[in-house]
Amino acid sequence: LQFLKCLLFIYFRSSCSWRVRIALALKGISYDLVPVNLLKDGGQQFSAEFKAVNPMQQVPALKIDGITLSQSNLSILKQMGEKKMEWAQNCIASGFQGTAHCCDLLLIAALAVQLVVSQKLFCFCRFKVDMGPYPTITRINKALLELEAFKVSHPSRQPDTPAELRA
Repeated sequence: LQFLKCLLFIYFRSSCSWRVRIALALKGISYDLVPVNLLKDGGQQFSAEFKAVNPMQQVPALKIDGITLSQSNLSILKQMGEKKMEWAQNCIASGFQGTAHCCDLLLIAALAVQLVVSQKLFCFCRFKVDMGPYPTITRINKALLELEAFKVSHPSRQPDTPAELRA
């Protein structure tokens, strides 16, 4: 998919924003990032400028060729026409209840694992939780971070990431 202009409004620490960044990177869609600091100035998502972009005042928001997609990362992925990603996200949300579809397993596994890993591991690291008791999560995270899409989209590598949290 190619677009004339693609803007992604994010907060570096948002796991929803991370999933959209991963999906865009996996599909090779170029975009410009627009940081929205959820803590600064009482929350920049509540500013009049951002409310004009996304009346729901949430990140992520993806503006493609003048049309803004928001509501949730699932909505953004769906509107991007990524039926496989939509299916993967639905499976994640429903817990893979006996689903036996054959499709892009790498993408599904990557998004499913990232959902768990990003929310658990990033939170654990943020609060300096010992990951020793969680070798499987640590191993999966290490494998995912070998993928370029995960490397470039990682929260520690975003332009709005504070210096002390940068990779």
